[in-house]
Amino acid sequence: MDIKILMPTVSTFFIVLSATLVAIGWRLAVKRKLEQHQKVMFNAAIAAVLFFIIYASRTFIIGSTPYNGPDGLKPYYLVFLLFHIVLATVAAVFGITTITLGYRKKFAKHRKLGRVTSVIWFFTAITGAAVYSILYVLYPAADAKPLFEAIFG
Repeated sequence: MDIKILMPTVSTFFIVLSATLVAIGWRLAVKRKLEQHQKVMFNAAIAAVLFFIIYASRTFIIGSTPYNGPDGLKPYYLVFLLFHIVLATVAAVFGITTITLGYRKKFAKHRKLGRVTSVIWFFTAITGAAVYSILYVLYPAADAKPLFEAIFG
């Protein structure tokens, strides 16, 4: 498999794995299995960091994959992509904050923010997998391009 497809496939795997672990961790917290919750959520964070490292490396070294679908759908894709990027940014900030609150034993704030963070993270993973499907399954492009050229053509 070509590295230009392998890296996005692996990074998408890690973001979906991270969201799956967050769901498991949330369930463990509800069941008051807090030691297991902490371990699972730590692994969810590691999976998210691995996603980001692979994604950022690919973007800087190889470039971004341009949208290759029908021209009439491109404005909708760009709005969807913007929604995903905003969600991912908010989720990252909230995630770091939620983890920090947990490790500082500020559990009331951790619990409140964790619920919101988890839901945002689920939507981030779902929209990320959708972007991957659009760029690599439905409408694969031949070559990567620099980031802004890939987005704005």
